[in-house]
Amino acid sequence: IIAEEQLSGRGRMDRKWHSPKYTGIWMSIILRPNIPLPKALQLTLLTAAAIVQGIEDITGVQPEIKWPNDILINGKKVTGILTELVAEADRINAVIIGIGMNVNQTKEDFPVELQEIATSLLLEKGRKVSRADLIKSIFMNLEKLYLLYLEEGFFPIKLLWESYAISIGRKITARTLTHTIVGKAQGITDDGVLIIQDEQGKTHHVYSADIEL
Repeated sequence: IIAEEQLSGRGRMDRKWHSPKYTGIWMSIILRPNIPLPKALQLTLLTAAAIVQGIEDITGVQPEIKWPNDILINGKKVTGILTELVAEADRINAVIIGIGMNVNQTKEDFPVELQEIATSLLLEKGRKVSRADLIKSIFMNLEKLYLLYLEEGFFPIKLLWESYAISIGRKITARTLTHTIVGKAQGITDDGVLIIQDEQGKTHHVYSADIEL
C-alpha cells in the first residue's frame, strides 16, 4: 500500500512523521508469517536490511542501521520503520510493516526542528532518485530476505543486519518506558533483542527503547 502523501503520518510512540506530497516513499507491507508472537521484532530488522540493500543498489549510498528501526546516512535519519501486529494471544494473523523514507526532499522541505537530524537521498546523493526504482529494489531485496528467513530462520538475517549496524561496539543510551541504560552495545540476540553491557559490567537485554549514540 503506497501513498503519495500522509496527512497524519506517525512513527514509534505516536511521534509525527513529516511526509510531504511527491517527495518520499510512504508505504506499508502486509505479511502473514507463520511465526511465534515474540519473533515479530525480527521482521523489523529484516526490513531494515532490505531497505539498506535497496538504497545501496539504486544510489550507491551506504546507509547504516540504528536499532531497531532507524536508517541513517552520515548520522541523520533517512528512513523509519514501524511494525504493528494483528494478533491473538497465541498467533500472528498479520504483520503490517510501515516504511517512511525521505527521498527527494530539499533541506527546506523539512521543518526547522528536523533540518539538523533528518536527511534525504537527494541531499546525500546530490541528485533526484527514482522512487519507483527504489521501491522495486526494496521489494526485491525484501522478498529474497523474507524467503531466506522462512527457510533458514533469523541467523543469516542477523549476520547481515549486524554488518550494517552503527551502534555495535559503541557507547549508547537506551531509554525504555521505565528506566535508562548507559553502556556498550554488544550486538543482538538470535531473537533480535539488543544486548547492552552497562558501566558496571551488567548485561541487559533490551526489547524496546529509544537509542541515543
